[in-house]
Amino acid sequence: MNTQKKYVALGYISAVHGIKGWVKVHSWTRPMEAILGYRPWLLGKDKNPVEIIDGRRQGKGLVASLPGCTDRDQAARLVGQQIFVGRAQLPPAAEGEYYWSDLEGLEVHTIEGEVLGRVERLMETGANDVLVIRGHREHLVPFIQGQYVVNVDLEAGLIEVDWDPEF
Repeated sequence: MNTQKKYVALGYISAVHGIKGWVKVHSWTRPMEAILGYRPWLLGKDKNPVEIIDGRRQGKGLVASLPGCTDRDQAARLVGQQIFVGRAQLPPAAEGEYYWSDLEGLEVHTIEGEVLGRVERLMETGANDVLVIRGHREHLVPFIQGQYVVNVDLEAGLIEVDWDPEF
């Protein structure tokens, strides 16, 4: 089973910037400016293709100029829209590394074979990333390979973890 999704969310439009239609962009890419290099952006649920006109770092965040967006009111209509790109546009992950979007939805089993549920999402904690697993209850498992995450099999759609199901 190939778990790779057709589209991957790289961030979202978080606010308007100024009066000329620029938008603030919250990026999940590393480095954050990498989102500006992907073309086209696919906006919102409908994945409408947009070629950004210009983009740059502004303070601690990013701003971008989009076609047809020339004033604050037009920019305000885009706030909250997720920014997607085609999965094929992303470079291959290095050995032992994974895109979060490829892990979301995978089934999680303990090393004893007990099903914990499916990866609902991942979150950053600063120290390490954490799998948020939703099953009969929620489990938060640190994504530390070799210690808690024993095996990731994208083709089988399975993650094996060394984790106490009661925790």
